[in-house]
Amino acid sequence: MNKEQISIDDIIERYPGKPEYLIFLLQDLQHAYNYISPVALALVCDHVGIPLSQAYAVATFYQSFSLEPKGEHEVRVCQGTACHLKGAPRVVEEAERKLGIKAGQTTKDLKFTLETVNCLGACALAPVAVIDEEYHPNITTRQLLKNLDKLAAE
Repeated sequence: MNKEQISIDDIIERYPGKPEYLIFLLQDLQHAYNYISPVALALVCDHVGIPLSQAYAVATFYQSFSLEPKGEHEVRVCQGTACHLKGAPRVVEEAERKLGIKAGQTTKDLKFTLETVNCLGACALAPVAVIDEEYHPNITTRQLLKNLDKLAAE
């Protein structure tokens, strides 16, 4: 990861020890580490004074949080109706083949996470993929593979 690593304690110390700061803490941990580890979750609970079960419920409710390590590069392919009809399943199949993982998984080297999503809100541009927060409209399998090759070479 190219992000400068900061300690979990440094992140926790930024916020008062009150339950209303739970989501802010989780967001900062997700941003810093690309996931929220069990240790980090327990430390946050101790700091804000809530049960682990409550923090776990929050962390699993919001899709922006992950309790599993994610790849350096996140690839999301829309599977909404318009994207599905315009070839998104083929795009996902080729990405799975290229990366050697299934949708919802992360490569062993933590370089890529491949996900399918129900909608990216860009139906007129179908099929759509988002790679590291950058939208790729009218994506073809060839374009996606080219992007993956470029990122793998970095």
